[in-house]
Amino acid sequence: MLKIYKSLESGPLQELSLKTLEKGSWINIIAPTPYELKVVGNLTEVEPDFLKSALDDEERSHTDVEDNCVMVLTNVPVMRGRDSYDTLPLAIIVTTDYVITVCLEDTPVISEFNETTSRTFRTYKKSRFLFQILYKSATFYLRYLRQMNKISDEIEQKLRNSMKNREILRLLELQKGLTYFNAALRSNGAVLDKLLRLCSNHNVQAFLKMYEEDEDLLEDVIIENKQAKEMVEMYSKILSRLADTFSSIISNNLNLVMKFLASMTIMLAIPTVISSFFGMNVDIPFASAGPNGFLYVSIIAIVLTSLCAFVLWRKDMF
Repeated sequence: MLKIYKSLESGPLQELSLKTLEKGSWINIIAPTPYELKVVGNLTEVEPDFLKSALDDEERSHTDVEDNCVMVLTNVPVMRGRDSYDTLPLAIIVTTDYVITVCLEDTPVISEFNETTSRTFRTYKKSRFLFQILYKSATFYLRYLRQMNKISDEIEQKLRNSMKNREILRLLELQKGLTYFNAALRSNGAVLDKLLRLCSNHNVQAFLKMYEEDEDLLEDVIIENKQAKEMVEMYSKILSRLADTFSSIISNNLNLVMKFLASMTIMLAIPTVISSFFGMNVDIPFASAGPNGFLYVSIIAIVLTSLCAFVLWRKDMF
């Protein structure tokens, strides 16, 4: 899917086509076909490798500079389901005339830049638009991390009452999402630091002009990214300790069950042994007691079983 937009001076977004492409436009490419990549490459004179870089879902964040453009490839957060989180590479290419974004999916980060929010950004202010996309990505990391924290609290409450596999699997999904976020934020941080250095390069300033507001915005992006990275590290430790704690609880509960079953086995064995003795074809006590013999044997079994239960109870076996 290929969409082209340009901000008007009055504020709204104007949608264009490849035939009506103008300077200052934003070319948004989602899950592109080879034909779309070829056409955009020919029109904008951008290296094909730049346009294809975001199509590898395992691509790490990095920055590349050519004579006529700079490419910032960053990993943005996505939510796959109720508890499943992942990251996707997003390529942002800034040329002298255009801003081009390429991604495998329509992510919430890019979706935030639409007709409704058109007054908050300008496609022809290329540097600021780039930093606004990066800032939006950082804010989505923070948003998803807060959601993950709430989910982990919910899982913890449920695990206190019931050790079900479903809740433990949800916990594992969150841990996996945090691992993805941690790796992405680390590489994104390196990209932001490099971008900060590039902005002072005179060759890059030809197509990536920086004003004071842009510098402030880039610093805000770096701060937000660091905050998200710190939150990921903290939540990862919390979830790891939570998983270890509940693993110990499950193991302890299993030990308690085994102790209880062992105690019950010992107690139930006493009446069985006593009745076996009195079932032998030899002379035994109370054999001449008549109908009361069974009562005497039962009383002996109950007394011995009670004594055994008392001893096991004192030893904290159940």
